[in-house]
Amino acid sequence: MSAQQTTPRDDTLWRRVVREVADDLAVDAHARDRAGRSPRDEVERLQEAGLPAFLTAADPLLGGGHGADLRTACSAVRELSAADSSVGELLAHHYALSWTSRFLTGPSGRGAGTFPRLDARTAAEGWLLAGAAEPPQVGAGPGLTLTRADRGGWLLDGRRAFDSAVTVADRLVVTARPAGTADQLVVLVDPAHPGVRAEAAADRVGQRLTGAGTVVFDHVPVPRARVLGTLPADEHAVAPFTALAPLVLRLLLVHVALGIAEGALAEARDVNRAIAPEPGAAPAETLPDQGDDPYLLLSYGELATAAHTAAAVAERATDALARGLRSGWTLGVEDRADLAVLVAAAETVTGRAAVQLTTRILELVEGAPPAGVGGPGFDRFWRNARALTARTRPSHRLRDIGDHYLNGTHARLARSA
Repeated sequence: MSAQQTTPRDDTLWRRVVREVADDLAVDAHARDRAGRSPRDEVERLQEAGLPAFLTAADPLLGGGHGADLRTACSAVRELSAADSSVGELLAHHYALSWTSRFLTGPSGRGAGTFPRLDARTAAEGWLLAGAAEPPQVGAGPGLTLTRADRGGWLLDGRRAFDSAVTVADRLVVTARPAGTADQLVVLVDPAHPGVRAEAAADRVGQRLTGAGTVVFDHVPVPRARVLGTLPADEHAVAPFTALAPLVLRLLLVHVALGIAEGALAEARDVNRAIAPEPGAAPAETLPDQGDDPYLLLSYGELATAAHTAAAVAERATDALARGLRSGWTLGVEDRADLAVLVAAAETVTGRAAVQLTTRILELVEGAPPAGVGGPGFDRFWRNARALTARTRPSHRLRDIGDHYLNGTHARLARSA
C-alpha cells in the first residue's frame, strides 16, 4: 500500500482529522468487531487521513510526515481507541516501530544499513509497519534466526506471533539472532516476498481487528542495507536511550486501554440517558428519572473518578517519557529507570481501571436493547480490555515498582514484560 497524501500542518486541523476518523470508526465498530475480518478497510481509512505519518517529521528530500510529538500521538491513539480499540492498537504498534532506527542508530546518527531514517521513509511511502523491535519473551519459542547468504547479507528463517497488523502491513520490523551469537539484529522485511507467509490469528476473545497473527519466514533474503541495528544480549550494554523503545510501545498501549475505558463510559452514559420506560408502564411523571437514581449516580461517580485517575497517571508518564525522548543519547541509566517506573504504574492503574470499568458498565446498561436489535454491543469493550491487559502481569509490575522504590533496583525494569 502506498498513500501519498496532502498532509495538514495545522495542529487544530490534525485534531479535527483524528476526530473525524474516530467518528467514522465508531459508526460501525460493533458490526466490524462481530465480523472479525482482516482490517484492510480500517488501514485504508488511516492512510487516507495520513495518520500513519503523524508522528514523523517531514524529510526535506523524501517529504511526508507531520512531526507530532509523543504526547500528540498518544492523544490520537487514545481518541481512536475510544471508538475502535483494535485500530488504536494497530496504530500504536506502527508508531512505536516507525521510531526503531532512531533508537538504534547511536549518537552519531549512523545506522547499520541505509535505513537510518526508517521513520521518514515510512512516512514518504505511506507504509504501515508491523512486527516487534525486541526479542520474543522467554518461553515464546526459539524466535527467528539469520544465516549468512552466499552473496552477502542474511537469510531469515523461523516463525513468530505478533499482536498487530501482520496480515495488512507494508513492511515488517523483526528481530532475529545470527548463528553463533546471542545478540539480535533488527531487520526490515517486505511481506510481499514469496518466502513470507502470514497466518491470521483465529477466534480471538478481543481486539479482533488488529490483524494479529503468526508470520513464517522461509529463507527470506535480508540485504545488509535492511539491517536497522543490533540489540546486545547483555541488557547492561544497551544504551538507556535505546532502552526507551519498549517503553514507548507500552505507553502507547496504555493509551489504548485508557481509550477503551473512556469510550465505554461515554457510550454507557448516552445509553442510560436514552433508556425510556417500557410500553404500558406508569406515566413518566410517576417514575424515577434515570438522572435522579441515586445508585446510578453513585456508580457513574465511581467510574468517572476511576477514569480520571487513570488518565492523570497516564498523562504524567506521557509527559515524563516525552522529556526523556528529548534528552536523546544523554539520557542516563537512572533516568531510564525512573521513566520505566512511571510507565509501569500507568500500565497497572489503567489496566485495572479498564477491566473494572468495562465490567461494571455491563450492569449499568442492562436495560439497553440487545446488540442484535440495534444496541451498541457493550461486551466488546470488556472483551477488548481483557485481551489487551492480559499480556501484562500487574503483580510483576508492582513488584518491580516496589523493588525500585525500596531498594533502588532497576534491573527488572529494563525488561519489556
